[in-house]
Amino acid sequence: MNRLPADPTVLHPFPDQPRVVLLKPLVTSPLIEVGEYSYYDDPDDATAFETRNVLYHYGPEKLVIGKFCALGTGVRFIMNGANHRMDGPSTFPFPIMGGSWAEHFDLITGLPGRGDTLVGNDVWFGYHTMVMPGVRIGHGAVVASGAVVVDDVPDYGIVGGNPARLIRTRYNDDDIARLLDLAWWDWPAEHLTEHLRAIMSGTVDDLEEIAPRT
Repeated sequence: MNRLPADPTVLHPFPDQPRVVLLKPLVTSPLIEVGEYSYYDDPDDATAFETRNVLYHYGPEKLVIGKFCALGTGVRFIMNGANHRMDGPSTFPFPIMGGSWAEHFDLITGLPGRGDTLVGNDVWFGYHTMVMPGVRIGHGAVVASGAVVVDDVPDYGIVGGNPARLIRTRYNDDDIARLLDLAWWDWPAEHLTEHLRAIMSGTVDDLEEIAPRT
């Protein structure tokens, strides 16, 4: 039996399934950070994630995605560049149309943003979810298919709907605190390999028993 961990540097972890890509070896933008093993699944063109799934990303705000995140087909991150003025009668961005209107480009620069978009570790995004700018999605969270996330999601929360609302948490507060303290996603890959079944189907008690000893 092969006891080596999976390789986090390959683009396609399933060689015969080009629809699945690991994001860390894929992304090139300095405005996007992704942890090891986080993947995106898309039957059309998964390798176009940076341009098809991260929209209006002109900076300086970053998109940060943790380790071991699963992104279903059609996940979209809307970044701060999508912002329009709302303090006057019209929200239309006239200056980008060019001509003499471009002289007023200052009207659409420096608009207030919500900061970086932060996704924790071990987050599962369902089919065609949308994340709005500046949102923080906690560790272990689940975002239901079709959800539009406009506010922060707590650690191990399950959210759904438009706008997304908290449906429930996966664990009680005490167990969530224990899971965050264990931070299994930071364990060495060899240790994960040895205890994979407990990590996927065990209890919090099981994780505490197998945690690496320092």
